[in-house]
Amino acid sequence: MYTPILSPLVWDLGHIANFEELWLVQRIGNREPLRGGLGRLYDAIENPRSTRGELPILRGDECLSYLEQVRERTLEVLAGVDLESTDDPLLSDGFVYEMLLAHEHQHNETMLQLIQMVDGYEPVESDPEPGDEPAAEGPEMVGVEGAEVEIGAPPEGFAYDNERPRHAREIEPFRIDRTPVTNAAFAEFVSETGADPPKYWEPDGEGGWLRTCMGRAEPLDPDQPVIHVSWHQADAFARWAGKRLPTEFEWEAAARGADLDRANLDQLGFGCAPAGAYADGCAECGAVQMIGDVWEWTSSDFRAYPGFQHFPYPEYSEVFFGDGYKVLRGGAWATRRNVIRPTFRNWDLAERSQIFAGLRCAADA
Repeated sequence: MYTPILSPLVWDLGHIANFEELWLVQRIGNREPLRGGLGRLYDAIENPRSTRGELPILRGDECLSYLEQVRERTLEVLAGVDLESTDDPLLSDGFVYEMLLAHEHQHNETMLQLIQMVDGYEPVESDPEPGDEPAAEGPEMVGVEGAEVEIGAPPEGFAYDNERPRHAREIEPFRIDRTPVTNAAFAEFVSETGADPPKYWEPDGEGGWLRTCMGRAEPLDPDQPVIHVSWHQADAFARWAGKRLPTEFEWEAAARGADLDRANLDQLGFGCAPAGAYADGCAECGAVQMIGDVWEWTSSDFRAYPGFQHFPYPEYSEVFFGDGYKVLRGGAWATRRNVIRPTFRNWDLAERSQIFAGLRCAADA
């Protein structure tokens, strides 16, 4: 285990299988679990990440065999489900299927957070890589008009409970950075203020920086978005720049019209595209890379929307509401395409930097 704030990879694999077994094989298929005692070991709420490596979980081939057996039973259950004659809310619009896919893909991303710490790991090469995308020139900031905007996911289609209900918010006019903050800009901030550098930055001995992850040390690309910064670092940078972090509602308003098909997602290149890339998929306001590359910290605490109702279980969102967690938006290069949407709300503690997080700043108009 490399850090107490991330699960061992083998726990994540077993948890993915156990979650699928719980919600599809047991809940929908009405079948007994293969190994009834496993549920308590893979309960994410009952077992903090720092303790998961000490649990008597399945390991090695035993874990992979369990994963395979659960998937076989899942396919059997799916073959017998009649969506036309069921009133189970879990099956409405295929909710449980979408939830399980999203759950697995979200754990894929957290597993990558740990894989980055493994020495000598070689990512799969892809063609084309995000670095091949040209970066378009443009203004430093773009304007977003004030208006009453609809925030959150519509009632139809898949979304998590914390994205609902959709509701109106009055947004004052504001400006937002056209691109995410770059490594070059953040390096200037670190140099001028003496602030801690982002995770995986190390001095190169010549006044510059190396980025060290996946067992490699490479010169920091000044044109890429800064990544692996905490909320505290993001907030300090924004104030140093004479700006602020956007609220999550401002962020969602600015992201209107962003093209999810033109974004650096799906773990394709194991890194960011240059800031300013994918400009042909920009949002209506002209901001680029609102989706993909880096999760973007907002100033907002993770709280319930008015009229919130948990579904299908309170532990996904409700137990985290309050002023302890900050909201991130937009997804990262490590996020799967079917997970992210402009209404998706991610969250983490303000001091955490293991997440693939960067920032863009905002300012009053």
